[in-house]
Amino acid sequence: MERIYIIPLRKAKNVPRTIRAPKAVKIVREFLMKHMKADNVKLDESINEKLWERGIQKIPPRIKVKAVKDEDGVVEATLEE
Repeated sequence: MERIYIIPLRKAKNVPRTIRAPKAVKIVREFLMKHMKADNVKLDESINEKLWERGIQKIPPRIKVKAVKDEDGVVEATLEE
C-alpha cells in the first residue's frame, strides 16, 4: 500500500522553541502510525533533514510524505517533492 500525505506540523509550534524539531519528528511518526495503521514506522533521512533544515526552532508548517507499507506491516516514509 502506498500513500502520499501532507502532514501539518502546527502542534509542534506550541511547544518551547528548543524542542520544536524533535516534537515535529514525533508528530510525523504518530501521524503515520495512526493513518497507516502500523506499529513500526521508519523515517528516511530526507524527512529528518527537511525538519532540521533551518535549525531546532524554525520548523516548516507542513511536510509532504510518501508512505509505503510492506507485507510485514512496516511503514517506510520518504520525502515527496
